[in-house]
Parts: sequence; structure tokens; C-alpha cells
Amino acid sequence: MQAYTLSAPGKINLYLEIIGDRPDGFHEMAMILQSIGLSDRVHLKSIGVDQIRVTCDHPLVPNDSSNLAYRAAALMADQFPEAFQRYGGVAIAIDKHIPVGAGLAGGSTNGAAVLVGLDLMWNLGLTQADLQELGAQLGSDVPFCIAGGTAIATGRGEVLSPLPSLDCLHLVLGKYRNLSISTPWAYKTYRQQFSHTYVSESDGIQGRQQRVHSGPMVAAIASRNPEEVGKLLHNDLEKVALPAHSVIGDLKAAFAACNPLGVMMSGSGPTVFAIAQSADHAAQIQANVRASLPDPNLELWVTQSTASGIHIAYPGA
Repeated sequence: MQAYTLSAPGKINLYLEIIGDRPDGFHEMAMILQSIGLSDRVHLKSIGVDQIRVTCDHPLVPNDSSNLAYRAAALMADQFPEAFQRYGGVAIAIDKHIPVGAGLAGGSTNGAAVLVGLDLMWNLGLTQADLQELGAQLGSDVPFCIAGGTAIATGRGEVLSPLPSLDCLHLVLGKYRNLSISTPWAYKTYRQQFSHTYVSESDGIQGRQQRVHSGPMVAAIASRNPEEVGKLLHNDLEKVALPAHSVIGDLKAAFAACNPLGVMMSGSGPTVFAIAQSADHAAQIQANVRASLPDPNLELWVTQSTASGIHIAYPGA
């Protein structure tokens, strides 16, 4: 029997620009993604029968085929039937630390961990590029979650260009436990309200994507300058999420009152993050926001940016 436990980091968006529509119904994007220390643990164990079983210690995480971890295992079984027959099925247990419905790629990173773990358990010898190609079939964030670190993401988010590691950010994250935002709703609403700003011609889309590659945020990351990174945070989806959910704006304001280097909603929300000046400053921001917004539904985390994606926490045999 084989077993692995993998660490599955979440991610934040340092930059999110919606450029236009794609023929496949998704949006053309230009994003800068960053792995964070807030991570799930994903335990994989061979069970010797042709089944996929998923359990999670969080009541809102499904245990059926709608779970990305389950779908990742099913994809591997479909792509590598001989290995599935040889090694049997897998039991997947998820220890959830990344908040659910938070815009932090919690589901995607679990799926990424299963791809990496089964590659190891089944001795497939896949490259990172192979795994990312499989991950793109599951969701736009999965390829990034496999590699992690810092990267530009274009296309619908699956075309990745690694950037120099930015593992020097002290972060404070906040999310209301009882609030989640549907990613499809966020993008659909943005399309309804802002499609008149979309670029349609191929040259224009490529030009907008290239400007991100050569833009000031990338320069700030390359110089490992948290102050500049904080000034350049950008997220188009704030334009629809904040008017619909005033508590997100209130949370941003509470963070901003603590003099961070920058504050922004991540992805489609509703998580808000602040870049602190130091570890002590991060702890102080957490305490100040807790005092100014004493809602018991508000969860706060102190973490850091990290240089890696899915990695082995410890192997088993």
C-alpha cells in the first residue's frame, strides 16, 4: 500500500485584468498569481479496489464527483487506465485550512495535489508540464497551483509565464465565513456591465497581455519591492463585487486604516488581503481589524507569500 500527504497552498491575485471575450465562452485574462502559505493537506492512500473515495473535514466541501479532487483522480484513471488497474483506487482525505468559497483556489489546489500525488503513487514519471496540461482540463487555476510561486497567467488563466520568486510578502487575509461569491456570477456580471470596454481583435488582446509582461508590477516583483507591489495591486472584479457586498468594502477600509503597503480583494472574492510591512505589522493589522470589526463571522489569517506550489509534506509506504 502506498500513501502520500501533500501540502496544497492557496493563491492570491496581485493583478487581475479582464481583456475580452473568448470563443469558448471564457474571458481573455491577464493576471499575476502568487502562492501563499495558507495551505490544505491532501492525504492519498491506495485502497486496492477500483474506487475513488473523497472525505473532507469541512462540512461545505462535497465528497462526490463534483469535488475537484475526485475529478482529478477520475481524470488520471481515465488517462492512465493500466496504472489504475495495476495500483487500484485511491482514498483522498482533505484537511481544509483554506477557507471555502474564498477566491483562494482552495478547490483547484486540492485537485492539483491529487494529480501530483497519483503521478508519484503510480510511478508515471510525468513532467510538470504534463501535469499542468492535465490540470487545465479541470480548471483555469489548477496549472498554476501545481507549480506555484509567482507567475503571469494569460488566456483563460492557464497559460503561465513564471516570474522571479516573490516570497517576501507578509500578508493578512480576511473573509466573512457566511459570505461567498460565485465565480461565474462575478464574471457574468462584469460582462453585463463592462463588455463595452472589451478588446475584440487578436492584436489588441495580445498587446494588452504583453503590457502586463513588461509592466511596472512585473518590475516591482523582479526587484522584490513589496512597497511597489502594494501600490500596483489591481483587480477588475472589485467593480462588481464591492457594490454587491458592502461588507467587502468595509473590510478593505478596515485594512487600509492600518497603513498597509496595499490592500485588495483577491480573485472573484470575497477574501480581502493586505500586504504588511513586516511580520509584526501583520500581527498588528490582524489585531486592529479584529477590534474594529468584531463580527464573529469574520475570519482573519496571517501568512506569507511562498515560492512553491504542490509539494510533499511527507511520504508513506
